[in-house]
Amino acid sequence: RFIACPQLAGTVRRCLQQGDGRDPQPLLLEIAPGPGILTRSLLDAGFRVVALESNSDFLTDLQSLENSLDGQLKVISGDFFKLDPLAKGALKLPAVSSDKLFETMGVAAVPWRADVPVKFFGIVPQQSERKRLWRLLFTLYECSSIYKYGRVELNLFISEKEYTVLTAKPGEPRIYQAFTVLAQLGYEIKLLHKEPWSSFATDLKNGGLAIPKTVKLPNDHLCLVRLTPQQNLFTGGLKPSNASTFIFMVKQSFVKPNARLRDRLNSWSLDNSDRLLKALEIPKNAAMRNLYPEDYKRLFEALQNSDIFAETLFHDEVMAGTRTIN
Repeated sequence: RFIACPQLAGTVRRCLQQGDGRDPQPLLLEIAPGPGILTRSLLDAGFRVVALESNSDFLTDLQSLENSLDGQLKVISGDFFKLDPLAKGALKLPAVSSDKLFETMGVAAVPWRADVPVKFFGIVPQQSERKRLWRLLFTLYECSSIYKYGRVELNLFISEKEYTVLTAKPGEPRIYQAFTVLAQLGYEIKLLHKEPWSSFATDLKNGGLAIPKTVKLPNDHLCLVRLTPQQNLFTGGLKPSNASTFIFMVKQSFVKPNARLRDRLNSWSLDNSDRLLKALEIPKNAAMRNLYPEDYKRLFEALQNSDIFAETLFHDEVMAGTRTIN
């Protein structure tokens, strides 16, 4: 787990204050605050903070801080990245229910097209970072977990290599991926700040940072990225009920990213692919990695109206992938 050093507190506070002029005391859920370095800075800035912490070594000091304030801080024991596990039965800490979390925060569900109901802030653990981000994407598209309550905004420190993939452009080899397409369709992505790894400490016993190594992508910083769910995500034929099928259509498309879209459609037993591509104004010889995220959404919506294409085509992949992510 990475912990921000005190020198970074002011920068983070200013980044999170952007756009908060409407509420004199905005509510913010802080993920894994650790020793509370940033927590104190956020409280000083006027935020009402709900701190979700799973490490018992940090809970005592956070709870003492909570008791010294007049309701501005609420400390909850739990792990954000273990929200709503699929396992049946009573939840055991550090797992926690999003329903219980939002009830404790006093935040009610709002319609999808309403304003952001609450903002989250934290650092994504580097271990299994991509898997954690994939799980957030699944819950976004299915409107489950935290997204049952509306367009929850995430302000997360992620590795520079993952930010590079998030913001890649069509055609960029190896970087432009299914993950890229789904993230750009699902979120408005805004880079708030880039900070060198040296500005972070760790609670590892050996004291090392364990910075992930990468050869192909830059990875010299942690990037504070704002992920705001797109207000128009569920317009047209894309809905939470068929979103898993859409996700796996995109994922399958990138198994062979250099393959032509026309050939991929034929493999899906679509016999009028030329007519469909003409209607969508997509070149016949377009490769899968050259399609824009919006093209994938338009393609899916058009396929939904096809007599041949059926969601059962991806049923096994959808079920297997959902189990893996969770």
